[in-house]
Amino acid sequence: MGHMGRTGHTGHVNTHTHIHVVGGGLAGLTAAITAAESGARVTLHEGHRTLGGRARTADGPYRANEGPHALYRRGPHWTWLARRGLVGPVVPVPPLEGLRFRFRRAGAARRTPPVALLRLARRGPHTAPVDSAFLEWAAGQVGEEGARAAANFAATALFHHDPGALSARFVQERFRRLASFPPEARYPVGGWAALVERMAGHARGLGVRIETAARVDTRTLGELARTGPVIVAASLDSARVLLDDASLTWESGRTVLVDLALRTRRGDAFVVSDLDAPGWLERFTAQDPGLAPAGEQLLQGQFPIGPDARRAEGTVRAEALLDLGFPGWRERTAWRVEALADGRTGAVDRPGTTWRDRPSVVRGDGIFLAGDQVAAPGLLSEVSFTSGLEAAMLALKAAGLRSGSGVDLNQT
Repeated sequence: MGHMGRTGHTGHVNTHTHIHVVGGGLAGLTAAITAAESGARVTLHEGHRTLGGRARTADGPYRANEGPHALYRRGPHWTWLARRGLVGPVVPVPPLEGLRFRFRRAGAARRTPPVALLRLARRGPHTAPVDSAFLEWAAGQVGEEGARAAANFAATALFHHDPGALSARFVQERFRRLASFPPEARYPVGGWAALVERMAGHARGLGVRIETAARVDTRTLGELARTGPVIVAASLDSARVLLDDASLTWESGRTVLVDLALRTRRGDAFVVSDLDAPGWLERFTAQDPGLAPAGEQLLQGQFPIGPDARRAEGTVRAEALLDLGFPGWRERTAWRVEALADGRTGAVDRPGTTWRDRPSVVRGDGIFLAGDQVAAPGLLSEVSFTSGLEAAMLALKAAGLRSGSGVDLNQT
């Protein structure tokens, strides 16, 4: 990340020019903090009553995120948060829980992954071609069976029903980080809402004005743009409507989210990773017992399904993993929620495309775009962070020069 050193004062910012950020998720908060750190006047407009976007955490007693979430400590978002003292209390995967990792292979629960999966995890992302499908490339490395297992394992970071059909480079970059040892994943204590609260508090301390329940439509967006640059940090679907720009499209995943609270039983799995099909189930109270009442444990999982599949298909696969890793789970269930996440689980890149081909941060007329389907690199939430950082720096330049930046992220 060549941009990490550019968050200080630029010396060019016109503090009479207002920078508006539309959306209070990770992308919007990152953009607001970055702009405010450089001396700009910033207002953040969030349509909901609470901040966080998909990084929201449900109120108790079950502190579930919107799908399985984790921070990855080798990524740029972690470094940025750490420099500002915003990481806060986080927990790694408990060492003993690693012994309770299960893999579904040929319908049975196994304690170890296929050797082919471990071999493929050692391949650097640069060895995987952009133009080939992952399954085709990986099969040439470790055989078709191992390649399919790796593709399904990688779905943890893709939320896509057919990871093997995506760009080999794109999937391998994510697969390698997911399979790293020791694991990169870190979990904010109290759920992601605690991280959002720290970011919001830091933003307010920098002078950012945060307005919740403040919906922005096309008309009010035009009014905001007359006072300075605007960063639209919303889902791509929302941005397409708000900016009336039909070109704002990119493929995403479609996945069934399953959350359960079970009465605690010794011997339950920590994670069940489905290598027969894309799917992942994790016991989050293993890291943070406070996410559920005493005597209960919180599970969260995601099960990608095709564009025409019904939600029930994901539910059936979720229950198959529960049967393998959590015997007697039906009688022990204290709470259960399901949802279908469609087109809101981040960008996926087909063969022949990279993040540079996604919708550009620069939209013209002082409008900049941020979010998890925007032209920016990273794993999972890192895309929102990276695009929010880039959008803020380009907005600062536009404000300081009183003109468009002329910079396109696709060229950086």
